[in-house]
Amino acid sequence: MKTWDTIVVGGGAAGLVAAGEAAGAGARTLLLEKMLRPGRKLRITGKGRCNVTNVADLENFLAHFGSTGPSLRQAFARYFSDEVMAFVESLGVKLVTERGGRVFPASGKATDVVDAFVKWVNRQGVEMRPGSVVDSLIVESGVIRGVRCGERTFAARSVVLATGGASYPATGSTGDGYRLAAEVGHTIVEPRPALVPLETREPIAREMANLTLRNVRVWVLVDGKRVDEQFGELTFMEYGVSGPVILTASGGVVDALRVGKHVVLSLDLKPALGEQKLEARLLRDFASRGTEPMHSVLRGLLPRQLVRPCLKAIRIQGQRTGSTIKADERKRLLTWLKDFRLTIREPRPLSEAIVTAGGVNMKEIEPRTMASRLVDGLYIAGELLDVHGDTGGYNLQAAFSTGWLAGRSAAETSRSC
Repeated sequence: MKTWDTIVVGGGAAGLVAAGEAAGAGARTLLLEKMLRPGRKLRITGKGRCNVTNVADLENFLAHFGSTGPSLRQAFARYFSDEVMAFVESLGVKLVTERGGRVFPASGKATDVVDAFVKWVNRQGVEMRPGSVVDSLIVESGVIRGVRCGERTFAARSVVLATGGASYPATGSTGDGYRLAAEVGHTIVEPRPALVPLETREPIAREMANLTLRNVRVWVLVDGKRVDEQFGELTFMEYGVSGPVILTASGGVVDALRVGKHVVLSLDLKPALGEQKLEARLLRDFASRGTEPMHSVLRGLLPRQLVRPCLKAIRIQGQRTGSTIKADERKRLLTWLKDFRLTIREPRPLSEAIVTAGGVNMKEIEPRTMASRLVDGLYIAGELLDVHGDTGGYNLQAAFSTGWLAGRSAAETSRSC
């Protein structure tokens, strides 16, 4: 039976890079992908535009991974955003940097990135077998020996496990890697949704479905205490809220809900105005537009979809004129504009999360190589690891960096066998 130098399990962002790098380092490499086409999830990242990376400096980059950031320092030190950008452009995909340091293909098409990666992997000499479901890893005396796919066995000197997390299962990310890693002894930190929309208890969100607010400050209150602050874009959905500020805050919200905490979002709809300036603005509006009904006056302050919910919340009839508004009613309006509250019921399902939190415990991974500390010759990369960052290109960079390191390290192991 043919023995491969390196087998890569999973043809996503980390797996494609790992396979190409292993082959480029001289390893006879086999890439096993369960779907009929590789890079299925990569094709839909960044809303179909593929946010390749971010140009933030290393320390800022690591901060976007929270407590999991330090475990990525070694991988980023070896292969970081500059290298990824140069590599992607060397494949003929021009990149552009947008607001927030986010890097995208100039074409705005994630498929351009995926197609370029697949062609590169083929040029590197990787044998790719789509539609191959890996059922188990073969380990003997603590050493990886290959993988099993149904009744077939593939022997290998090293294996890179890069099957992804459990979000967007239609793309092939169904959590298979957690089972495979656990079966050979790895500890799996409970997988849970990260970068995920949130469901609210109040039906008011349904009235504002599809409304996007572009400059809003959001405070996360856990058991009444402010624990997080975000600023930017928020979108109301039928079930609750989404958008960049919600996705970024969602990790902490999910963890708080898991332990039974009470979570509330406080929205400041007028963050550019302090309370005194906002009150002065309200007084001017009510004086200059005193004969107009309140539903008209509020259109100068709020998007149309917010007017009715606002009037209902502050208990003011829309037909009342601005000049009739009393001081206590004006105070209720001001408070609502600066502290509009939504109670979080639960996150949306893991299948709707952009990435998965949890995964293979990083304490069991050698950060300089992505090698398993439990099984010789086994390497683990990408979203399967217990690392996750904010939206903005950070997670794809982690996949590329860990995949690059795992592929090269696996090839070196194969040469030494």
